[in-house]
This record gives sequence, C-alpha cells and structure tokens, in this order.
Amino acid sequence: MDDSRHNRIRFRAWRRGFREADLILGPFSDRYVRAFSDDELDRFEALLEQSDHDIYAWILGSTPVPEAFDNDIMGRLRAFRPVAPDGKADA
Repeated sequence: MDDSRHNRIRFRAWRRGFREADLILGPFSDRYVRAFSDDELDRFEALLEQSDHDIYAWILGSTPVPEAFDNDIMGRLRAFRPVAPDGKADA
C-alpha cells in the first residue's frame, strides 16, 4: 500500500479544524487506515471532503447520513470508541 496516501489521510483526519471531529476521525484513522482496501480508502477520503459539522452530526446520528456516505466506513465510525490515554475506551 501507499504509505504517503495513508499519511496524507491520517493528517487530514487529525486536522479538521473542529476539535470534536478531530478526536473521532484522528484516532479512527490511526487505527484503521493502514488496513483499509483501496476502495475503503476512497470512501474515507470522500467522507473527509465533507463539512466537519456534517460528519460529526452523521456520526452522532443527529442528522440523517446521506445515501452517498451511508456505507461501511460510516458504520465503523458510528461504532468506533476512541481509547483514552489511560487505555480505557471512552464512554
């Protein structure tokens, strides 16, 4: 796989400009991006093109996920629980 692509995606996931989104998308990308297939990377990159506030609302379920982004990546994001510095999953 292309390490430069992985690094670029991880950088974009961590530096969104909306801290709440950073704290979900960053750890998610750290955990999963290197294992994603090319198709999954394409879907995740397409999601990262969207507004931070939209992505955050979709993950929380406060607004419906558009059909174009209602896929396996969004499902994983919605189920994802970042790990706190103490090693415990955040509630």
